[in-house]
Amino acid sequence: MAPTPVILDVDPGHDDAVALMLACGAPELEVRAVTTVAGNVPLPKTTRNALRVLSLIGREDVPVGAGAEAPLARPLRTAENIHGESGLDGPELAEPTFAPDERDAVRLMADVVEESVEPLTLIPTGPLTNIATFLEEHPRLRERIGRIVLMGGSMGLGNTTPAAEFNVYVDPEAARIVFESGLPVTMVGLDVTHEAAAGPEEVRRLQALGRVGEIAAELVTFFTGTYRKVFGFGAPPIHDAVAVAAVIEPEILKTRPMRVEIECESELTRGETVCDLHGVWDKPPNAEVGMKLDRAAFFEVLYRSLGELAG
Repeated sequence: MAPTPVILDVDPGHDDAVALMLACGAPELEVRAVTTVAGNVPLPKTTRNALRVLSLIGREDVPVGAGAEAPLARPLRTAENIHGESGLDGPELAEPTFAPDERDAVRLMADVVEESVEPLTLIPTGPLTNIATFLEEHPRLRERIGRIVLMGGSMGLGNTTPAAEFNVYVDPEAARIVFESGLPVTMVGLDVTHEAAAGPEEVRRLQALGRVGEIAAELVTFFTGTYRKVFGFGAPPIHDAVAVAAVIEPEILKTRPMRVEIECESELTRGETVCDLHGVWDKPPNAEVGMKLDRAAFFEVLYRSLGELAG
């Protein structure tokens, strides 16, 4: 089968960095572009980090478009407490060997979508500001989007507030636009990404994959310390990589169609993804919501794809 053409929209971030490596190493995917958004750290840092990761793995051919500096309607909330001041604290990564594309994220996304013969899959792993802006500014291109597989949200507890996951909390208005877009949306939320925790054995397997694997292991190891300190986790979840893996090998993620509404008004529950599991609203589903992850299969996809980069 021909590889699936994808655009990754990222805010690196340690798990975004691993997700980028995974996508670029997977023969099942063709990464047509990477776009960056402010989220884990401000936009100049997320853009630099994306360029550093792509430079590390020799993918200077992938155009990188810098996107939104702030959410649609709110001040930016960042996560240096998790990812460090640079957004990728921990491993020593060289400076980028190439520059961002002259086009901003939305223009780049629109050009790549328009030029593609096949429908594009969008994989956002940060706040959904760029994706929402693209959908609003280029409505005629919506039909060229095959699906949106996003890391964000939760059916249960949040990780930024008791109710909300970080990516949706940062820009709930953008998330509402995406979930109401009418496009096929798969929500890869905390319920399943928490199952992708990288313990000592997973770190050892990554370290055995050469330089790229060693960097991935260092990213995970730094993440381990901050996750233990902030959340009490013994092993850190590689959240964003799960969304990419679910495009590479859809069978690893069990989903259920349901209605998902985004809370934007209440400060108490801002950013909550309210999932109608039992259909009590009697509204048509607007998303496939991740329910269960095949953890072992996920890590095999990760090892295999990073091994491709090492080879």
